[in-house]
Amino acid sequence: MHALVTRLHPLCRSRTGDGVRRTLEIIGERIPLEIHEVPTGTRVLDWVVPREWNIRDAYIKDPAGRRVVDFHASPLHVVGYSLPVSAVMRLEELRPHLHTLPDKPELVPYRTDYEGETWGFCLSQKTLDGLDEGPYEVLIDSTLADGHLTYGEHVIPGSGHDEVLISLHTCHPALANETLAGIAVAVELAERLAETRPRHTYRFLFAPATIGAITWLARNREGVGRVEHGLVLACAGDPGPFRYKRSRRGNAAIDRVAAHVLSTREHTVIDFVPFGYDERQFCSPGFDLPIGLLTRTPNEEFPEYHTSADDPGFVTAHAMADTLAVMEEIVQVIEGDRAYVNLQPYGEPRLGPRGLYKSPVTHTDHRQYQMAILWVLNLSDGEHSLLDIAERSGIPFAVIRAAAAALEEAALLEERA
Repeated sequence: MHALVTRLHPLCRSRTGDGVRRTLEIIGERIPLEIHEVPTGTRVLDWVVPREWNIRDAYIKDPAGRRVVDFHASPLHVVGYSLPVSAVMRLEELRPHLHTLPDKPELVPYRTDYEGETWGFCLSQKTLDGLDEGPYEVLIDSTLADGHLTYGEHVIPGSGHDEVLISLHTCHPALANETLAGIAVAVELAERLAETRPRHTYRFLFAPATIGAITWLARNREGVGRVEHGLVLACAGDPGPFRYKRSRRGNAAIDRVAAHVLSTREHTVIDFVPFGYDERQFCSPGFDLPIGLLTRTPNEEFPEYHTSADDPGFVTAHAMADTLAVMEEIVQVIEGDRAYVNLQPYGEPRLGPRGLYKSPVTHTDHRQYQMAILWVLNLSDGEHSLLDIAERSGIPFAVIRAAAAALEEAALLEERA
């Protein structure tokens, strides 16, 4: 996962353009993607697919011909969607087009201007402080023209009708934690899911933020009703604790699943607010899909956010592995949750002769599993699911699921029809 982050990091992504295509191409080397190209001007809900932006080169050269700001050193050095420019100007003229972080003088900020007809450069305050009056040769070799918005989907078919949607954004350049760690975790999860036979269909959506989700929703209005669970995944590789933001519904199954899985880790759960990532599009009132947001340290709450410090050295393999483990546990609950009926509901059935009882006095390591057996028997009335039982008992879902499997094998449980 960390190697994939490192490989994708230098690409100049925006909400459209060849950087997005190259990103999807690299992802497609690992998992097959269906690529969608939606033409500029296409009406998508209340929005219109924008013009496509591409860039080949950009720099600021000092009088000695040295590139003091160089797009090829980092795509962050150019404001996203900058119009082309070729000029010679003094620092006084250039300064309104320069963006820095005075409180973080060593770092380069990330800036974009999707709506404006302008151009600009991002650089460290330290670099700016070292510039004399020039003159400077300024070049942005870019195009903003009719083209396409590009997004990709990877689908793992399930045996049932319902879908799980996992959404990743592909539009930000050179931001390893905020964007790329989630992509890397999703790719690894998809590869592992492909080796199973899931009940649900899993749809991985790789699209630019906001306009990408809106475009997907506009083109899939008839099918979104199949989405039974969903997650937007971002900020997946920093060492901070997890945060889960509930869906707009607040009590959707995915909200309960995520809270249960995270209960064994340092985490916070917050209510839905209509700000953040694409959960706010999926949870808009007309769709109101059961989709939450999973992050580690949330956007805007770590100092490296939207700066050059959000690089592959900031994210860790350990943190991404931990995020992957949480995602796998969420999938296990989604796949394993079901309701059973106790076939011996009058009094407790004899567990010893069935090999289901060991004294907690002599088998202390068996105590939790033994309690799971009893909880599953008691609450399997056809109305309580295994997740209900796990929540009420405080026992991890995996233990409850194992107890149910043992009881089913012993002909004491039957899955509810």
